Amino acid sequence: MSTNPINIEVLEILDAIDRRGSFAKAAEELNKATSAISYATQKLEEQLSITVFQREGRRSVLTPAGQLILTEGRKILSATKFLAEKAKEVATGWEPKLRIALESTINHERFFNALKEFLDQHETLEIDITESVLNGGWEALEHERVDLLVGAPGPVPQQKGFRAVGIEAPDMIPVISKQHPQAHLLDTPTLLEAALPNMRRIVTHDTSSVNVTRSVGLSAGKQVIYAQTIDQKIQAQLAGLGIGHLPRHRIERYLKNGMLLPLPIAPGNNDNFIAWKISHKGKALNTLSQHLINTKWG
Repeated sequence: MSTNPINIEVLEILDAIDRRGSFAKAAEELNKATSAISYATQKLEEQLSITVFQREGRRSVLTPAGQLILTEGRKILSATKFLAEKAKEVATGWEPKLRIALESTINHERFFNALKEFLDQHETLEIDITESVLNGGWEALEHERVDLLVGAPGPVPQQKGFRAVGIEAPDMIPVISKQHPQAHLLDTPTLLEAALPNMRRIVTHDTSSVNVTRSVGLSAGKQVIYAQTIDQKIQAQLAGLGIGHLPRHRIERYLKNGMLLPLPIAPGNNDNFIAWKISHKGKALNTLSQHLINTKWG
């Protein structure tokens, strides 16, 4: 059985020649003799019975066949580099991947800016993010579907082996749309108070599928519309379909332009946590969780 002439060394040589434009410059970059670069290329051409490079002036330019080898070969080079880095991370205690449940109400801009700062230092770490609501995040952490929970509302479930650290919670504002048929009652507090129990609520689904689901804020009412995401909830409330709590950082512009109006009732839950299982000893989890704990969320 003949040996495959396309190996990592040959792909690195083709890549260097293409980027540097000559055999001599490629040899300099790879710390090889120019004759060694020429020999490797000629051997590849002989074994495949093709021409890989052709001369155009002083430059060595890939033929279509050579371009195909290099294009696909660069994918292999990238994969082997990634594999080597992953193996090194695992050997040193760094997990290759972290799964994160991000509570729907958390300030996404602050989270992703903090995540970028972290990944700038650890760029090979794979991140898998899901959105969670209320008990759904705690459940995902308990059943090890995620490694880290960010922005989970309290209370912290007891005797689950969780390590939870409090962070600044989003400002949850009870609001009504100016499009709502009863928005005019804001001018008459006594009538508003009497009407509130009969106003339809807009509620985001608790993402828990095994444990008992729960709700917070303006969830008790005769009529309820359940939304899957905060974006859906915002749009439902803007349309005047109902009332509910929304995070201030997501609706600031609607409050400023008067499309959403604050209701004179109690704000939402103010307990939020970053949490993980105590049994999880990975260095990536430890480093990222500490970075997020030190992030300013307000």
